[in-house]
Amino acid sequence: MAISTQVQLVRRPQGWPVPEDFRTVAVELPELGPDQVRVANAFLSVDPYMRGRMNDAESYVAPFALDATMTGGSVCRVVESTSADVPVGSAVTHDLGWRDVAQGDAAQFRVVDDGVPLSAYLGVLGMTAFTAHLGLLQIARMQPGEVVFVSGAAGAVGSMVGQIAKLKGASRVIGSAGSPEKAALVQERYGFDAAFDYKDGHVFRQLRAAAPDGIDVYFDNVGGVHLEAALGSLRRDGRVAVCGAISGYNDEQAQPGPRNMARIIQQGLTLRGFTVPFHTQHYPAFLADMTGWFTSGQIAYDETVVDGLDHAVDAFLAMMRGQTTGKTLVRL
Repeated sequence: MAISTQVQLVRRPQGWPVPEDFRTVAVELPELGPDQVRVANAFLSVDPYMRGRMNDAESYVAPFALDATMTGGSVCRVVESTSADVPVGSAVTHDLGWRDVAQGDAAQFRVVDDGVPLSAYLGVLGMTAFTAHLGLLQIARMQPGEVVFVSGAAGAVGSMVGQIAKLKGASRVIGSAGSPEKAALVQERYGFDAAFDYKDGHVFRQLRAAAPDGIDVYFDNVGGVHLEAALGSLRRDGRVAVCGAISGYNDEQAQPGPRNMARIIQQGLTLRGFTVPFHTQHYPAFLADMTGWFTSGQIAYDETVVDGLDHAVDAFLAMMRGQTTGKTLVRL
């Protein structure tokens, strides 16, 4: 008999999630059926989009069900299998996170090369970096020579956006981060040309100082005052890839939108939101680029690793509060 320890959502958070919104349960797993696998999860991903799925609201993906185990990206090893395509010992990725042991049909698991650290498949070689690549190059259509601004630049997606922009020929890349230390990291480790602590003054003024002639592309992970500042700095035909709005995810009341929306008309700006599941046709192009950059050491990546499934909620909340750097993971 196999037992799986799992984290379930039991209450819709009001504002910031609290531990009482979750519970941990032990689930008895059935015997494997034909063409199924059982895995022992090595790392779980916690991501900002998960906060939206805790609400009972219409979105691009169904909300987490109450009294059901939450899902999310994970990388692991196969410990039992009835599938010839996914044998025991294989390294695989899947979306059955927030549990220590998972099982299901073999089609739910993707075999990956275990010649690199497994955790990389949740970050620099996974959906996180694909989000950055897709948003910058396909949604915002960045061109060589352009000036790019990235909010949340020390985070999992933002740190990738800036590096990809430089590798693809951006003339200048500017980032915002939540502390002086993170702003320094964004420049010194991730290669941004400039970075500022958004808590250290008016975002618009700091952005204008970093890009006095304006910007061409804004990759938005934050929303709120960052989006307003970017609209004020975007040049003619500027583009915004709207990836996230983490500044407002835990607000109990909706905040007013940017006060300078007329700039969209005046400057002929384009704002386009996106989510990865609707653009998977671009994954091969991402994988080709990132594999080359990763193997040649051209991409720097960082991970904040929290140990233990019992600390998964803590890891999630720390990430939401901006207390982590790079990709936030739970190690099992």
